[in-house]
Amino acid sequence: MSVMSERSLTSLRQDTLVVACLRSFMRCYMAGAGFNTRGMQNIGLVYAMQPGLAAIHSEPKQYRAALKRYVRHFQSHPFWMPCLVGIYLNVEKSIAAGRFPSAMLSKVKDTTAYSLSAIGDSVFAGSLLIFWALLTICLLLTGHTAAPLVLGICFFTGLQAFRGYTFVCGLRQGFRFLERLKRWDLINWGRRIKYLNAGLLLWLWAIIWPRPLDRWEWLAGTAALMLFARFVRTGVLSRVLAAAVFVIGIELFPTMERLVREFLSL
Repeated sequence: MSVMSERSLTSLRQDTLVVACLRSFMRCYMAGAGFNTRGMQNIGLVYAMQPGLAAIHSEPKQYRAALKRYVRHFQSHPFWMPCLVGIYLNVEKSIAAGRFPSAMLSKVKDTTAYSLSAIGDSVFAGSLLIFWALLTICLLLTGHTAAPLVLGICFFTGLQAFRGYTFVCGLRQGFRFLERLKRWDLINWGRRIKYLNAGLLLWLWAIIWPRPLDRWEWLAGTAALMLFARFVRTGVLSRVLAAAVFVIGIELFPTMERLVREFLSL
């Protein structure tokens, strides 16, 4: 096993820095395969960093020390993995040149990863992914088949371009790239996309709502959804309980409407 490990390390060190960085970028796509409950994404991060670290640190002792800096707990949004790997490789080049103390890396590594993770959860998982899903469903339900396919291809291509661009910028600029990310104002863009998602949700309701359309049912359903959303946001109700109550309310609405009409003699 040690002979195979030495051969693998020798092969990595024969790469030029450009090839090594390209290998590190491609390994980011497999980073999630090593997910574990103890270190989260640490194995995937080390696997992605290996080619770049081997090209940067020629001494075996320095290389092993660099690997140890990344085997600890690590967690971030997977879409940011190439960006973080690029930033860390830039820092490792500074460490190898003696311009950056290695002890400082652990202090800023986790903060950066967690901050980007929060942005990723809000913008990608909480906004764009839902936007793509809702728009695809609405297009399919209205009889469009080519448009959802084109939409999916565009989103997939855009994601790959985003991963490649952030990796290159992180590799070239290091932590300075975070200042540019701050100017992108991604958090507020996520909020704007959520407004679009609300409009798509109303469109979906209009498509699947039973016919004939009763405006009172529509208004009551919209008001109930807004009320439950408020309760969930303030922590009064959990999401699961709010969804269960909302579904039960939909089932009981015709009976409650009939009782109210009878009581009011309508």
